[in-house]
Amino acid sequence: MTTVRKDKLTIDQGLYDLIVNDIIPGTGIEVENFWNSFQDILQDFIPKNKELLDIRDEFQTKIDAWHIDNRDQPFDATAYKQFLSDIGYIIVKKPEHRPRFNIRTENIDPEIATIAGPQLVVPINNARFALNAANARWGSLFDAFYGTDIIPDKGKYAKGKKFNEKRGEKVISLANEFLDRALPLKFGFHTHVASYELTGETGKKRGLAITLENGVATELENTDAFIGYTEKDDILCLLFLHNGTHIEIQIDPNSNIGQLSKSGVKDVILESALTTIQDCEDSVAAVDAEDKVLVYKNWLGLMKGNLEESVEKNGKTITRKLNPNRKYDDLHGKLLVLSGRSILLVRNVGHLMTTDAITYDGKNIPEGIMDGVITALISIHDFRGNSPYKNSRQNSQYVVKPKMHGPEEVRFTVDLFSAIENALNLPRNTMKIGIMDEERRTSCNLRACIYEARERLIFINTGFLDRTGDEIHTSMEAGPFLPKEEIKKEPWIKSYEDRNVDSGLACGLKGKAQIGKGMWAMPDMMADMLEQKIGHPLSGANCSWVPSPTAATLHAMHYHYVKVSVVQDAISERKSTPIDDLIKIPLMPVDYELSEEKLAAELNDNAQSILGYVVRWIDQGVGCSKVLDTHNIGLMEDRATLRISSQIIANWLHHQICTEKQVTEAFKRMAVLVDNQNANDPLYNPMAPGFDGIAFQAALDLALKGAKQPNGYTEPLLHQYRYQLKREQA
Repeated sequence: MTTVRKDKLTIDQGLYDLIVNDIIPGTGIEVENFWNSFQDILQDFIPKNKELLDIRDEFQTKIDAWHIDNRDQPFDATAYKQFLSDIGYIIVKKPEHRPRFNIRTENIDPEIATIAGPQLVVPINNARFALNAANARWGSLFDAFYGTDIIPDKGKYAKGKKFNEKRGEKVISLANEFLDRALPLKFGFHTHVASYELTGETGKKRGLAITLENGVATELENTDAFIGYTEKDDILCLLFLHNGTHIEIQIDPNSNIGQLSKSGVKDVILESALTTIQDCEDSVAAVDAEDKVLVYKNWLGLMKGNLEESVEKNGKTITRKLNPNRKYDDLHGKLLVLSGRSILLVRNVGHLMTTDAITYDGKNIPEGIMDGVITALISIHDFRGNSPYKNSRQNSQYVVKPKMHGPEEVRFTVDLFSAIENALNLPRNTMKIGIMDEERRTSCNLRACIYEARERLIFINTGFLDRTGDEIHTSMEAGPFLPKEEIKKEPWIKSYEDRNVDSGLACGLKGKAQIGKGMWAMPDMMADMLEQKIGHPLSGANCSWVPSPTAATLHAMHYHYVKVSVVQDAISERKSTPIDDLIKIPLMPVDYELSEEKLAAELNDNAQSILGYVVRWIDQGVGCSKVLDTHNIGLMEDRATLRISSQIIANWLHHQICTEKQVTEAFKRMAVLVDNQNANDPLYNPMAPGFDGIAFQAALDLALKGAKQPNGYTEPLLHQYRYQLKREQA
């Protein structure tokens, strides 16, 4: 590896060239000043970072000892709660937390502060995915209905096949049902509309005339919802605003589907993914400087607006770029411009992992510190107007910070961001923080965490999978845990989800920041998502994660059906659930029966989940993928799903619910299944019959060595094996 030396820093040549030749020009930052400031930051924060990781280990050691000392006695919840308070794991409320405080974050874009809607999460090292997600601000409701299982038998009508009129008629019917709820008429229904027509003259006050098929005129129940229009290529586009987001009705009686509609409507376009997290962490396999260069290069392309990716489609080369803004005339003839892209957040790596892309005094540096410095440097291009496509109109950088354990680690991030701002000459609090509430010590002390970030906070979000993985690892010595699906039914998870919303509202997040919910993990099961995910806005969440642009468009419907601000007002009046439920450990009861058949099935399901994800992570460097489960249902897998699957097996091994031999046999059985499921992938390397490849060993180690991994994280082993494979290939 070729490197460049800068005093105590040793920088990979490729990363150095990217920073010096591509990132820094146009930022107003001097090259030498940048490296000097970077070194100063590392000198100050590396020792603090290590101290925080040591504190994690100290807490774990004390909790392990308590469970071991009390293992032969009935679990005493009161004594356990007192123990956690005594050691400082649960923080007694400080005076500054009473009475309630409100966050004071300023300069937040409305898509984050005030407008409720879906949020995409996408691996930033895949340029095509990154662009698709950024462009998912607007989506076709007709396409979302036509191409998914919302209407049964979708396989018969895949893209590229001949248009099916019966399916088209069902699309129109479903769209009209949506319009009746989002844009109701004073009388009549959209399915009976014969025409939508502009009234008035160009340059003067325009209006909307709606005529039913019986010739009777009607109008919108809320006439102010109609706000603009545009006419292009004989298509009339009518723009509406409801619950803070936009709906566009496109009229073209000559189109295939427009001919099926009495009113000639060819599509309904919804404002969909208001925000997108460009992820450097859980969904990315980045283990060395080469990988990090790609990560930063794509973030640079997004911030400069010049990221492109060419793809082959139907024998043609299509170049994907960022979408331009959408332009309309308002009702008085003035130009109305709406963003064509999601507001982009960037998820940095957490505090645990280090990287050899840059070393300080000969040692690898914390990857999260490097992410913070370099992604902020890149974001200056957005602040200085170096892109034709503005991301933050408020000149803020939105950084999602994962896997922080408690308020001390949040304070560390706040201090780090202040140091980065000073180094890059950025105004104070330019760098905003999204707190992932996915570690047990954070959810136990969420209000204290919010307090530490009160001037920067833009986001709190629950993450069931990582939160469960941390729950298992933290309480590893307490006893054997219930199977994964049964853990979801235990009281702690409802307490966790409810307390996240309660804490956010109590700390003044309403109208200022996002209170989020986690991912819908089944990207092919959109009918189920449409039925179930409305529960997220009904729970008070003003954003929720979705796995695809199509899912964003479908989930956007829920925010027209539910006015989240009204729900939040009602929730603010309820009494928050006590912490007792939150720390109730979901263990197997003494009389729990786990038959041999059920044990085998559980081991198979978890082993298959681990293998299906890990084999692509290690062999192909794919950090997020749709993995078929044992029932051939496609599930979105990332390191969070991997953490929970590996920790449940590790816990059962530790408490002798199963043996190492049983686990190994399950992995071998499931490796054969995973090989068959990937038989058509030309890049796939089979694991059977040898079971001696690096990917198989990595997957098995995650289970066999899971109890000893720091906080149950999967990154150390994944990085070790992927790094090994890359070096062997090189």
